[in-house]
Amino acid sequence: MPSLPEQTLYIAGKFTNAVSADRFETINPANGEVIATVQQAGAEDVERAVASAEQGFREWSAMSGTARGRVLKRAAELLRRNRDELAALETLDAGKPLSETPEADVDSGADCLEYFGGLAATLHGEYLEVDDAFVYTRREPLGVCAGIGAWNYPLQIACWKSAPALACGNAMIFKPAELTPLSALRLAEIFTEAGLPAGVFNVVHGFAETGQLLVRHPRIAKVSLTGEAGTGRTVASEATGSSLKHVTMELGGKSPLLVFDDADLDNAVSGAMLGNFYTQGEVCTNCTRVFLHERVHDAFMEKLVERTKKIRLGDPADPETQMGPLISAAHRDLVLGYIKHGRDTDKAELVAGGGIPHDPALARGYYVQPTIFDRCNDQMKIVREEIFGPVMSVLTFNDEDEAIQRANDTEYGLAGGVFTSDLDRGHRVAARLQAGVCWVNHYNVTPIEMTFGGVKRSGLGRENGRQAIEYYSQLKSVYVATGDCEAPF
Repeated sequence: MPSLPEQTLYIAGKFTNAVSADRFETINPANGEVIATVQQAGAEDVERAVASAEQGFREWSAMSGTARGRVLKRAAELLRRNRDELAALETLDAGKPLSETPEADVDSGADCLEYFGGLAATLHGEYLEVDDAFVYTRREPLGVCAGIGAWNYPLQIACWKSAPALACGNAMIFKPAELTPLSALRLAEIFTEAGLPAGVFNVVHGFAETGQLLVRHPRIAKVSLTGEAGTGRTVASEATGSSLKHVTMELGGKSPLLVFDDADLDNAVSGAMLGNFYTQGEVCTNCTRVFLHERVHDAFMEKLVERTKKIRLGDPADPETQMGPLISAAHRDLVLGYIKHGRDTDKAELVAGGGIPHDPALARGYYVQPTIFDRCNDQMKIVREEIFGPVMSVLTFNDEDEAIQRANDTEYGLAGGVFTSDLDRGHRVAARLQAGVCWVNHYNVTPIEMTFGGVKRSGLGRENGRQAIEYYSQLKSVYVATGDCEAPF
């Protein structure tokens, strides 16, 4: 039997039963047990959510930015007040270790709401004089926005999408990933408790069909997706093809990490591990291609393998656990398939991990050992394709230009990292990497103030930072004459 009650939709400021009779189950990745049955939204449910959002939008967009900011800040306070509960819920649903979720998920979400709550009162246009007239611009909301989340950071992504949207005066319908539906409902409840008008944030559950209903809906003005590149192409095409919707696409990556021969190796090893094994490697920015200068290869690998073999896999609810299970049995099998291909077909040198853990206590969960392949080359499948699991490919280089050229030889362009004691080199290499986000002597830190997004197949638009406002608002120009209108006829 499910350990939680059946999960409903959230429409018009309250938990609402779906008209659709379709249901699905959300599974605990640590043991394969059912957490809850979830109601799936059909066409009629999406239509109700859109109507609710339109009504909420009229009230919310009429409020001042200061008033909207107060609501977002109160929601941030409530997230922090319920930190332990929300972290445990995220660990249960996503399999993320409890050593991560309080800070990486709840605190990150609260920071986002607080940041955009502070920006809400500052959103304005410009004034300029033109001949015998003046022009001013207004920054106006788009209307009803759809957010489609991913399963690796469910609560954080819901906040990353809703906070800038709401700060600008929009309403949002959010569809969490079907594998992790629980925390979005709790966020919706918190928004209502914080004073958000009914209908401004709605939650609908479902699979790709539910997402398509949102993407194709003629009265939805904007779609923001976090997902893999293939899904992003489809969603962007349908969204822009049907009604020229605004789109933000935060998609996948196959990011490089360049470690030069003057790098602090202990710090660089930490960066490589953070960029491959945090959240079980299920992070889009991960530096799964680690390029080592040949002169530091042996010393780096010795430290890396030693530390990787000490990573504690286990029950994600145990605070001592450092790595939990992957999100599902299907995804575990996909990752294991890549590992088998890397070993048997690519003939890469397996130096750590390579399978499921031997601990019988973990047998019912979807665990994969942190895995490292050494002496890889740029043409291997494990080097070119996004695996989205704890699998690191190590390559070597001797020349800076060569390393940059090889790092950029990918269809993706989400992130990149550089480890060096020469900051001139750090800036130089970061400038040449084809990526939307770069780190120098660190990796995978994403403060909310830093704009986030990719180039090439890794996405469109930007999230976080002040620049996110541009993707949830539109400018209107107003020309005001100070003299008479002179017609030539």
